Amino acid sequence: MAVGARSGHDEPEERPEQAGRSSSSGPVEEPPSATGPTETSDADGDGPREPRQQRSFWKELPLLIGIALLLALLIKTFLVQAFSIPSDSMMNTLQRGDRVLVDKLTPWFGSEPERGEVVVFHDPGGWLEGEPTPEPNAVQKFLSFIGLMPSAEEKDLIKRVIAVGGDTVSCKKGGKVVVNGKPLDETSYINPGSTPCDDEPFGPIKVPEGRIWVMGDNRQNSLDSRYHQELPGSGTVANDQVVGRAVVVAWPVTRWSTLPVPDTFDQPGLNAAAASTAAVSTAVAEMAGPGALGLAAALPVVLWRRKRRDG
Repeated sequence: MAVGARSGHDEPEERPEQAGRSSSSGPVEEPPSATGPTETSDADGDGPREPRQQRSFWKELPLLIGIALLLALLIKTFLVQAFSIPSDSMMNTLQRGDRVLVDKLTPWFGSEPERGEVVVFHDPGGWLEGEPTPEPNAVQKFLSFIGLMPSAEEKDLIKRVIAVGGDTVSCKKGGKVVVNGKPLDETSYINPGSTPCDDEPFGPIKVPEGRIWVMGDNRQNSLDSRYHQELPGSGTVANDQVVGRAVVVAWPVTRWSTLPVPDTFDQPGLNAAAASTAAVSTAVAEMAGPGALGLAAALPVVLWRRKRRDG
């Protein structure tokens, strides 16, 4: 039998890779594991996927600033606004240079000024005549416009509401302020050393509906309603001229405090007296109405009978 001759049973030929595995002369390469780590590739299979790049902070900053300014403008217009105290007329409750926050929201819902509140209001006309108005620069104007600084140009005043529409208010020298027949105990807010009205007694004055009578807490240094009775409104301020109620002293931080309504304005009978006064006025008007109509109806009859008698 010749060397290299095949037997009758043909054996399958070994594949090259099988031969490599069975060979003991060299290392055997294992296939990659199915569970092993694999590289992620992008949709095109060109390479590993790149992480999404975040937007730069400096690109987002103008948007954030714009939103902040819009919110500040909305807050100043509809919610609260800062005001600077320009004089000593409200000492010691408020001092020159204080910053107060004024509630502008409640007037939008029909709320009207009440006795005892500290309110900011526009000049009714002639109250600040001759008073110098500061001239702010462009930056101050912008910050005031959006509410980040107190109003600089507007001619506004701040006083305490003493009487409202329908009230009768008066004050005699050496006496107390009297509202609807009830004397006010003002020791909790009037400036020490001040008198209720010795420098300018007034009244009695009936406050028209829709208006308020205001006075400063530093009575001897306050050109309030008492000093403007010759102007239209007779010293009173229209409710629609009121910007809002001052609710808190926000600056400086050492003087932070709220501005509540003093207890004397909650004394029993104050509102009842106003209601009874209004009721008496209404009753008189109702009685006067029919009486006037009766007189007008009777007058022609009297004249006719007198003419008939004389004739």
